[in-house]
Amino acid sequence: MNASPAIELQGVTLVRGATPVFQDLSLSLREPRVGLIGDNGAGKSSLFRLLCGLEEPRAGTVRVAGQGVGSLATGTVGLMFQNPDEQIIFPTVEEELAFSLSARGLPRREAREQARAFLAQRGLSAWAERAIGSLSQGQRQHVCWLALVIGAPQVLLLDEPFASLDLPGQALLRQEIAQAAQTVIVSTHLLDHVRDFGRVLWLERGRVRADGPGAEVCAAYEADVAARLAAHQLSLADAA
Repeated sequence: MNASPAIELQGVTLVRGATPVFQDLSLSLREPRVGLIGDNGAGKSSLFRLLCGLEEPRAGTVRVAGQGVGSLATGTVGLMFQNPDEQIIFPTVEEELAFSLSARGLPRREAREQARAFLAQRGLSAWAERAIGSLSQGQRQHVCWLALVIGAPQVLLLDEPFASLDLPGQALLRQEIAQAAQTVIVSTHLLDHVRDFGRVLWLERGRVRADGPGAEVCAAYEADVAARLAAHQLSLADAA
């Protein structure tokens, strides 16, 4: 596995509309695998948007491999959205994967040839010309993962990557994450997929509630949810 690029946030404040998301957030991430957990609205997706440059902080700095996010080379950080339909833009699998290569300067014809070869290596040759609309939600999610991997960014940000996958799909993606050469940061509500990570962050209302080994942080979050449930501090509105 390649050395993980340093990801640094220093004194970051992010405000969306009139709502503060982060206030003076500082983080240093150097591990090859990092998990993000916490309730909806805790700031997990917002952190990803900062790391890939989709949002700019009102104050503070965000740096990856020593460079400000705004000046990063194309393909340094890749984001997989929660909903694959918000990410996929081409009508066939082959074209979607080829776009990841074209974006890095590869000629279109060569990009499509490499995309076909990439699929063949994974026993997915039959997917090359398949229409995206013919794939299940889980299959489209897997296409998004493959599009990230073929583009070979240094950092992969996966936002709820297991949500639409069946059990075999989850097992396959978990295996591929374990084998990936890149730094992978996984945001998920399915804690078993990050419980064995060396580092997990529990975000709560834009701050880091806990930071440490996955087994410990996941157990603490589960205990907190159980305590809130027992104290009747949870409702269906919290689970929206």
